[in-house]
Amino acid sequence: MLDLFSRRIVGWQTSHRIDRQLVCDAFHYAMARQGYPTGVMVHSDQGSQYCSRDFRTLLLTNNCIQSMSRRGNCWDNAVTESFFHTLKGHVVHD
Repeated sequence: MLDLFSRRIVGWQTSHRIDRQLVCDAFHYAMARQGYPTGVMVHSDQGSQYCSRDFRTLLLTNNCIQSMSRRGNCWDNAVTESFFHTLKGHVVHD
């Protein structure tokens, strides 16, 4: 998870699968590191893991606001797309 204001990584998780458990675990980790702030806006694409009932319930329970990009529009999620482009350039392609 990436803080859009500071551009810092505030939470992460790894898995062999991109599923609801992965995003829920990453969210828990990020919230714990930040002291469980309220009113956080969580922006993502429309992947099934972000649309899952478990993740949406988790956001509501933590008083967070969910924001999703438009379907198939990478420009709505440009900061995250840029981060992963840079990460892949440094880690995968080196």
